[in-house]
Amino acid sequence: MSIVINIDVMLATRKMRSNELAKLIGINEQNLSILKTGKAKAIRFSTLAAICKHLQCSPGDILAYQDRN
Repeated sequence: MSIVINIDVMLATRKMRSNELAKLIGINEQNLSILKTGKAKAIRFSTLAAICKHLQCSPGDILAYQDRN
């Protein structure tokens, strides 16, 4: 996929664990793991907004486009 997910980077810089973020945004740890690994086919804007709120970042800090030619 050409979209790179940087949730792990943001978690590390904020010194937060995945399970803590999952609880804060109201999803289970398995679904957060699917997002983190880039295996998700979609993300709801409400989930993205909640992630950004609790990690104090913007969507561009979490999502990046990488050309794979």
